Amino acid sequence: MSTTVETRTAPAAVIVAIDGPSGTGKSSTSKAVAAQLGLSYLDTGAQYRAITWWMLNNGIDVQDTMEVATAASKPVIVSGTDPAAPTITVDGEDASGPIRTQEVTSGVSAVSAVPEVRTRITELQRTIAAAAERGIVVEGRDIGTTVLPDADLKIFLTASPEARAARRSGEVKGSDLAATKEALIKRDAADSGRKTSPLAKADDAVEVDTTELTLQQVIECVVTLVEEKRATK
Repeated sequence: MSTTVETRTAPAAVIVAIDGPSGTGKSSTSKAVAAQLGLSYLDTGAQYRAITWWMLNNGIDVQDTMEVATAASKPVIVSGTDPAAPTITVDGEDASGPIRTQEVTSGVSAVSAVPEVRTRITELQRTIAAAAERGIVVEGRDIGTTVLPDADLKIFLTASPEARAARRSGEVKGSDLAATKEALIKRDAADSGRKTSPLAKADDAVEVDTTELTLQQVIECVVTLVEEKRATK
């Protein structure tokens, strides 16, 4: 008597690049998709926040391009890629809380515009993506265009400034909606206008407008796109 053993092939590893401005649901969507599909997850914005936090802590004038460029190689930044509990340390110290302060938020655009900073962090991001055996969801602002131009799937999330401001205000108690919207538009201009790796939609990216969608609907949309890509690999 013979028995047939059914063997299941593991899903193909995919590298997914998710770009877009603040308040589009990028982080929540990326983490949820990675967790649901068993992929690693990387928040590249946290890395730029981490290096900004280090600069501020070490007396570096974040508006002084030369000073920032000289210090760019000094901090040791380590990113954990578990979507259920992503971590980030700087010189061995947990930075997940401190990098979310208003001071860091105000300085991160200036620091991330410095070419030496972008080169350093981009190399780190590529190394992490290459080491993800099961695949990875990488979120940021220049992933599909600069960091991982050969990503298997590129997604660009958008939303109206009003919707994005409302979401951001909901995250911070007592925040002013008009001021939040103004800050987001200012950040967009800085990120889109910088010379090195500006915020931009890759030519081959799938654009998803999240203005009228719930977070769950956005997650479902992206999961479907990833599964379709997996099936063709």
